[in-house]
Amino acid sequence: MFLNNLRKLPGTIGFRLTAWYSGIFILLSLLLFGIAYLLLSSTLEKHARGMIRMRSKEVSVLFENGGIPALEKELSSIKKFPRKENFFVRIADSENRTVFLSLGHQWSGFDIRALEKTPAGNHPVWMQLPLTEGASGMDILSIRLQDKYWLQVGKSSEEREKLLERFREILTAVIIPLFIFGFAGGAFLAFRALRPIRNLIQAVRSVETGAMDARVPGPKTGDELDELVRLFNGMLEKIETLIRGMKDALDNVAHDLRTPMTRLRGIAEMAIQSELKGDECRETLGQCIEESEQILTMLNTLMDITEAETGAMKLDRGKVRVSELLASAADLYAYVAEDRKIDLHINAPNHLVVMADRTRMAQVLANLLDNAIKYSPEGGGAIELAARQDENTLSISIADQGIGIPEADIRRIWDRLYRGDQSRHQRGLGLGLSLVRAVVTAHGGTVTVESEVGKGSVFTIHLPLLPTGQQEDIERGT
Repeated sequence: MFLNNLRKLPGTIGFRLTAWYSGIFILLSLLLFGIAYLLLSSTLEKHARGMIRMRSKEVSVLFENGGIPALEKELSSIKKFPRKENFFVRIADSENRTVFLSLGHQWSGFDIRALEKTPAGNHPVWMQLPLTEGASGMDILSIRLQDKYWLQVGKSSEEREKLLERFREILTAVIIPLFIFGFAGGAFLAFRALRPIRNLIQAVRSVETGAMDARVPGPKTGDELDELVRLFNGMLEKIETLIRGMKDALDNVAHDLRTPMTRLRGIAEMAIQSELKGDECRETLGQCIEESEQILTMLNTLMDITEAETGAMKLDRGKVRVSELLASAADLYAYVAEDRKIDLHINAPNHLVVMADRTRMAQVLANLLDNAIKYSPEGGGAIELAARQDENTLSISIADQGIGIPEADIRRIWDRLYRGDQSRHQRGLGLGLSLVRAVVTAHGGTVTVESEVGKGSVFTIHLPLLPTGQQEDIERGT
């Protein structure tokens, strides 16, 4: 198992990120050391050449003022009072023969004959004179003097080479800890960067085992991974809501289809056992069709409620004039209300407009108006369909003067397939108000009810208004 994980390690994102982080860190560190080495070497070389130039000017002035004797006099004083910095000094004639030479014992290893073999030019020239042993060398500046003489001043690069060698030793000693620190830092950064990914993997594994409530802890860093975690958690919540809605719907269907299916089967069995003919047979088939329609209606309504509650319902939103919506619902139930001697009144300003799915909202109003007529006694007053505008809300209400709803039933009327005692003698599925609340919630609104037994009920739908500018355009008719 360990060997398998070890073989897979180079192919993991964590390993690649560690390699990238540590590699970039080590490369940049080496580059920084290299630049520092070059700058140090260049600075030391410039400093040494500057000292050589200064010494060259001193010697050239002495030679021009006093000739060779002045140089010999200074050389003797240097031997009595040694300087901190020692220089090589050579003066050659026009044929490059040495006429004066100041060469200390520390430079005995230099091959001075190489200078006599190298012709001097007309301009100052820098040259490097190596030791015969091949160690450090000497930087020499050749310049032209008066009377065709040449001056060569040099200084050993031994101290510079020692300092650079010490720098290289320090760099070598730092490289190994640098590699270790770079790899450890890269592994730490990779571990921190991939933590949300590991949490995602853990959450997916939990979901596979059936834990639909599993969520990914958010890093709260505001970066792309934080956004990914937020979207993933939202997707899990959506899936959990859909699955829970499907389960509830299936439970309701399994429980409440028993009665109509049993009734349908009973009708069919009675028809088979009896000898029906003609009109009786057609009447029995009509009852079967009626029961089938009721079952289909129940299934479709349950599916609509589930889609609306889980957010899966597709709404074809558009600007809907509320007065037209109420008038359409009233026209649909005008004949039913007239048969029961109930008046329908509409009280809605013409300018009120809402962004909604016209078909779904018409279905909501139809359910509420159907209940208002159904539970109002014949000749029992009027039903008012009204709309008004508050600050940011559009309210649509349907008020009846019917039998009302007991206080104990008000909280339960929104439940699926619930039917109160007073409604059991009326034909229905007990899904109308559940559908009303689900569709209104899908539109971003709410629905409330106020009722008193024997005096009637008022159902009110609260929907968000259009923005002020669009509302004003509607009022102007644009």
